[in-house]
Amino acid sequence: MVETLSIAVIGAPGVGKTSIIRQFIYNDFSEVYTPTRSRYVYRPSVILNGNMYELKILDIPPISSFPSSSSQEWLDLRCRGVRNANAYILVYDICCVESFEYVKMIRQQIVENREGSSNEVPILVVGNKRDLQRQRVMPRRAVSVLVKKTWKCGYVECSAKYNWHVVLLFKELLGIAVARGMRLNHTSIRLQGALQRNRCTIM
Repeated sequence: MVETLSIAVIGAPGVGKTSIIRQFIYNDFSEVYTPTRSRYVYRPSVILNGNMYELKILDIPPISSFPSSSSQEWLDLRCRGVRNANAYILVYDICCVESFEYVKMIRQQIVENREGSSNEVPILVVGNKRDLQRQRVMPRRAVSVLVKKTWKCGYVECSAKYNWHVVLLFKELLGIAVARGMRLNHTSIRLQGALQRNRCTIM
């Protein structure tokens, strides 16, 4: 039986959430910005250590806050499934300090409002638009230390436009999930390649 891992991708408007997901699944990037107005679910498969897993990737529109209760979650269609996600990818734009402040707020709310042991929920912070490195507003090292040492989260920078480190960030998230005992049992992850036609990534 194929196991399912639910991943919620959250971020401020224009940070590239959808572009990251579409590069991972379809190897596709659009130069035209289309705002995410409703929740969209992608269901790619990954092969990890010879085992297949179904990913349920939730592309979440910008939300004002993480739902504090199940009732609040179900009242807002954009938030359906967010509280029960197995892992989170919080995306910000390395050229926009406000988008990082948004990630900071959402991460804190996840910790405060998640049911069960929130510290065990894998959270990966992703700095997108690395191709615009010269316009960066915060030093990479300072962000990395804050995220990894203080928040105890994973941190990866990528460029959705050039498909740089996109597969890596999903591999990193699964690595965190493995380390924290979330569903996956094997501790070694090896990236072997990607099969885009059938949306199956071998990791």
